[in-house]
Amino acid sequence: MRAYFMDDLPGDQRLPHDSGRGASDAMLKSIGVLYWHIPIDESGTYKDEVSRVAKERNYKNHDIIAINKEVLGDEFETKIKNFYHEHMHEDEEIRYILEGSGYFDVREHATESWIRCHMGAGDLLVLPAGIYHRFSLDTNNHVRTMRLFKDEPKWIAHNRGQETDGNSYRIEYLKSIEVQ
Repeated sequence: MRAYFMDDLPGDQRLPHDSGRGASDAMLKSIGVLYWHIPIDESGTYKDEVSRVAKERNYKNHDIIAINKEVLGDEFETKIKNFYHEHMHEDEEIRYILEGSGYFDVREHATESWIRCHMGAGDLLVLPAGIYHRFSLDTNNHVRTMRLFKDEPKWIAHNRGQETDGNSYRIEYLKSIEVQ
């Protein structure tokens, strides 16, 4: 994974939008974002390592989704735009990339800047509950991802707005990163 601050230039969300300013692991950790690189190998030992992380973080379920034109058909462009709306979840968002690549953009709260995390096969990212973020494919237009869940698989996005800013999970997140 490569993390950097995004530029503010308009254009296709699938382009890099690289400002030239990197974002360190320490920066990501300071906003609660965790990252592992677990290479995918033909023997399947990566599954054991992903299971170890899942057990440590108390994840009990997972599913596998593919996002590409073949799977989504006529809804592809609409879905991609929907994933790109700034939102948060009341649960951690945990993603392990099995194939392809894409971007998770996370808000650096102090400046409201976007940090773009370009992920590829073998990258595992944990976004804390309450962090504002969004997702986009890159120009390869394909990703196959394992989603991990603490309970039953669910994905409920709360789009950013006044009501979401007051959400108890958002407030707890801000407290956890010491934002007053």
